[in-house]
Amino acid sequence: MKPYIEMTKDELAAEHKALSKEYEKYLAMNLSLDMSRGKPCKEQLDLSMGMMDVLNSGVDLRCEDGTDCRNYGCLDGIPEAKQLLGDMMENNPNNIIIYGNSSLNVMYDTVARAMTHGIMGSKPWCRLDKVKFLCPVPGYDRHFAITEYFGIEMIPVPMSPTGPDMDMVEELVSSDPAIKGIWCVPKYSNPSGYSYSDETVRRFARLRPAATDFRIFWDNAYGIHHLYDKEQDYLIEILAECKRAGNPDLVYKFASTSKITFPGSGIACLATSLNNLEDIKKQLKNQTIGHDKVNQLRHIRYFKDIHGMMEHMRKHASIIRPKFEMVEDVLEKNLGGLGIGSWTKPKGGYFISFDSMEGCAKEIVLRAKKAGVVMTGAGATWPYGKDPKDSNIRIAPTFPPVEELEVAAKLFVLCVKLVSTEKLLEVQNEDSSD
Repeated sequence: MKPYIEMTKDELAAEHKALSKEYEKYLAMNLSLDMSRGKPCKEQLDLSMGMMDVLNSGVDLRCEDGTDCRNYGCLDGIPEAKQLLGDMMENNPNNIIIYGNSSLNVMYDTVARAMTHGIMGSKPWCRLDKVKFLCPVPGYDRHFAITEYFGIEMIPVPMSPTGPDMDMVEELVSSDPAIKGIWCVPKYSNPSGYSYSDETVRRFARLRPAATDFRIFWDNAYGIHHLYDKEQDYLIEILAECKRAGNPDLVYKFASTSKITFPGSGIACLATSLNNLEDIKKQLKNQTIGHDKVNQLRHIRYFKDIHGMMEHMRKHASIIRPKFEMVEDVLEKNLGGLGIGSWTKPKGGYFISFDSMEGCAKEIVLRAKKAGVVMTGAGATWPYGKDPKDSNIRIAPTFPPVEELEVAAKLFVLCVKLVSTEKLLEVQNEDSSD
């Protein structure tokens, strides 16, 4: 089929009529499918069930330094957990704090602490006239929700396959002291699946911010979430690069085991410079006596070391890889060459980013919802939920079973075609009336 943009008005009308009939069939199916969030599926959760058996009432619950994990103590985490998560994050265990189950909670706390007490002696953000954050787009809606909640002004920065527009980042950060941070998902980013290039990471490490309390919020959520054994993206380690560049305190690096073991019962962590750690611990010691050490020990006894964790992640990949490939195949077979959509083909992570024709995304998601497929709301990948082109849609393939996912993917491409023909017919009608 030729590109939609090359079709005559009559050809578009005929195509729309055929698509509408097909859409009616989906409406009659009373579907109820969920592609809204990047959640692990049941089979992925089942992979970690053995972790429930490594601890019981008869085992020794002391960690290697003799600490009884049932009791208080170890503010920054047990040594074994710091070693395991350090290996996962490619960081020295001495630069790590182990938290509870949610890295999002750690990010929220980090922003909240800066708001109320400042960063390393700087003025608290809540006492400033204006606080701004840079937000690579499309990006992670929950990042944007945190900064919006605290009344921080968000500035969109375009993403490319190599990362954020670094010319723009460098110019803004160096010229505006009100800019205090930037959200980053540097590897298999949410939602595009892009990984930052070596040059991008090095330029981040060499930023010269106008604000001394500027920090890069480096959310390495998908650091070991590869889809393939051989085709894997590589990321320069940002803390080491910052140290080389003379900017050791520039980054807060976040990660967790949420999509490795159980999302509700994993381990979150933060890696940063010793100066930042000292600053954070001043607050942390007033907030808690220590996080769940029994859960930390459970993870250690189950994985033993980073090699065990990596083997575990290969099992995850074998479950979700066919889902990604199936969605990409449906998109290519049904939309390839039509000129009404483009999409990413990530090598890891949890999402595929789809861009429709301008002004179509919200209607596409609405049509899918009417036919029983729930997707992430159009606009969610932009600050304040406002995509100026109304074109980006996040596809989350991991959670539904393959059979349901295939139905959802085929309905999605049908909605893309249907809305696109309507948009083009509208344009042609406007042109003919001029």
